Amino acid sequence: MAIVMPISTDPSLVREKTQSRGPWGRLPTKAKVGAVLLAFFILVGLIGPLFAPYDPSYQNPAPNLSLAGPSFAHLLGTTQSGQDVFSQLLNGIRLTLELAFVVGVVATALSVIVGVAAAFLGGIWDELLSLLSNVFLVLPALPLLVVLLGYLKETTQWPTIVVLSVLGWPWGARVIRSQTLAIRNRDFVAASRETGEKGWRVILFDIVPNEVSLIAASFVNTVLYAIGASVALAFIGVADLNSWSLGTMLYWAQSQQALTLGAWWWFIPPGLAVALIGTSLVLLNFGIDEIGNPRLRDAAGAKRRGLSKWSPSDPTPVVRSGGARAAVPGHLGASSSRRGNGGPVGARPKAGSGTGR
Repeated sequence: MAIVMPISTDPSLVREKTQSRGPWGRLPTKAKVGAVLLAFFILVGLIGPLFAPYDPSYQNPAPNLSLAGPSFAHLLGTTQSGQDVFSQLLNGIRLTLELAFVVGVVATALSVIVGVAAAFLGGIWDELLSLLSNVFLVLPALPLLVVLLGYLKETTQWPTIVVLSVLGWPWGARVIRSQTLAIRNRDFVAASRETGEKGWRVILFDIVPNEVSLIAASFVNTVLYAIGASVALAFIGVADLNSWSLGTMLYWAQSQQALTLGAWWWFIPPGLAVALIGTSLVLLNFGIDEIGNPRLRDAAGAKRRGLSKWSPSDPTPVVRSGGARAAVPGHLGASSSRRGNGGPVGARPKAGSGTGR
């Protein structure tokens, strides 16, 4: 039995339904969950240190506060030196998110500049910038990070930010270059050039706005990469250990045998925070991809309406020319019901075939 989807021809009904949902209602569920979770951690990072009950570096000399479990006075317990874990967590979330977002902005800006310039200029510039991207792509990132940060003085987070930004832009640059190559030959870009628009205006007003979803996805990926790399570098002791980040908390918990001593409250909160922040970014990235990819968006819409089970790799849906009904992908009956004796859709039956007897 064919499953069909009715189409309304009244524009007021369609417009009312679209406006009633609003921008937030049109977001995929994954993007909503990721945005809410990420907004929570951003809020904690912004105002959390203001409400920290203790100085995260203060070492309480009281013997009964060494590795004390969670209590009303210390919500997440204390370290071996009597430091409050909850205060360290609030400050660590802020510092980790600050580093990740700065790296994301710098690396994404480099990706957009290099990728768009290489595709738009073409010729020798495309070859040189593509070669530069390929050189940075083949560099072993983690060993190079360890070597560079081992020689740089780690008094602040800026050495880590600079190194992560320099090594984090080539992935996005290649993707943006490919998209720009597909856009620069479109009719609207050619029309802008024919009217005498300058190159920078064509890039800013014609090319870049059509790559917003791709740039946003590249930014989210870079932030996720920066969080994972910074936590890993701090965990092995090559980052700034004088400031409190989530990686620094894990480093001190590991170096002072928190797992062996059974002090779960020392390493589980920062580890769980890293996992939840990463999950929020992954969900947000899936949502952005669904918004910018028409096939994923149509598949999600059909799934929400319960019309059919369709994946983006399936053939493109077939729409009837009459305009009354649209065939739903994944159901052969939608097309086979219109066939004759094995003929194509809409074909007349052969004479003498027995049709209509």
